Amino acid sequence: MAKAVFERVKPHINIGTIGHVDHGKTTLTAAITMRLVQKSGKGKVKKFEDIDNAPEEKARGLTINTAHVEYETDKRHYAHVDCPGHADYIKNMITGAAQMDGAILVVAAGDGPMPQTREHILLARQVNVPRIVVFMNKVDQVDDPELLELVELEIRELLNKYEFPGDEIPLIKGSALAA
Repeated sequence: MAKAVFERVKPHINIGTIGHVDHGKTTLTAAITMRLVQKSGKGKVKKFEDIDNAPEEKARGLTINTAHVEYETDKRHYAHVDCPGHADYIKNMITGAAQMDGAILVVAAGDGPMPQTREHILLARQVNVPRIVVFMNKVDQVDDPELLELVELEIRELLNKYEFPGDEIPLIKGSALAA
């Protein structure tokens, strides 16, 4: 039996989640697949444990290798790279970021920008990731609106420092776990 020929009819976009370890990159990736499958009825939901599926990742509870998921909307097809946030696995992040058309910078609201947040923004600049959007995660765990404003300001300043248009970049506040 002959295999069907794959024909791409939608624009293809390579994106990835970047940011500090434990800020919710993999949880957000899983939430995106879940919501898009629920909305369209197409594709397959990728749960957190399906994304971080290497034995060492399961044992340690962190992303070591880049993980790849695919999903689509009515207008586009996405290949999504979930990058590791831990400093020991930064070379794996570089591999994933080199082909990105855009990145989702995930920052935990209670922590704000951390060392790997800065490093990932710098690496995104160095490998010429053209666009970044920010997802401020875990906002449901922060009761102080002034803290959220301060974290947003820090993120925007950091993006400006690395020559991204920090004042113009979309910043979404939410909870990947609650999505």
